[in-house]
Amino acid sequence: MDNGTETKGWRGSADLWLDAAYQMLIESGVDQVKLGPLAERLGLSRTSFYGHFDSRESLLAELIHRWQARNTGNLIARTEAYAESISEALFNLFDCWLMPDLFDARLDFAVRNWALGDPTLRATLEQTDRDRIAAITAMFARFGFPAEEAQVRAYTVYYTQIGYISMMVRETVDLRIRRMPIYVRTFAGVEPKPAEIARFMSRHGFEAN
Repeated sequence: MDNGTETKGWRGSADLWLDAAYQMLIESGVDQVKLGPLAERLGLSRTSFYGHFDSRESLLAELIHRWQARNTGNLIARTEAYAESISEALFNLFDCWLMPDLFDARLDFAVRNWALGDPTLRATLEQTDRDRIAAITAMFARFGFPAEEAQVRAYTVYYTQIGYISMMVRETVDLRIRRMPIYVRTFAGVEPKPAEIARFMSRHGFEAN
């Protein structure tokens, strides 16, 4: 399809409009997620949009739903995944930082910027952060850490990652993944076993030293 030519008789799909809105959000911010530019990008008419969404607001609501389902839903699921030790549990969580399909850092960054000018979204974001921290806290508690210590360790894990996102830290995957056993030791106070490190690195296509 030529994006410069309106395609008659075809209204696209809800996912097509949503994907375009997502790209515009992460590239330019929510203020640029507008019907006209979206229609132009897709080569569709403005009226075709209304076959899928009632308004721009309903499209934005779907973007927020995508963010919650992908980032928060997957993060919580990784904290609850089977693990025989806190080291293995942290490695499960670290999968989120390495796999955009599990946790989309660009989308998280865009939503945080969006929330700066949207009090309703800001409240949602604050609750989302609490939910994520609670899940990480429960992960530590599951392995015997006292309640307050589990929470502080969860803060350390989570705020470190949000700092990476907010500061737009750029590291090679090779560097980051090879530092993750050190992060496990820092966050949990235990040394991950060689077999745990090897399994983690193997599923990301690396070999342990």
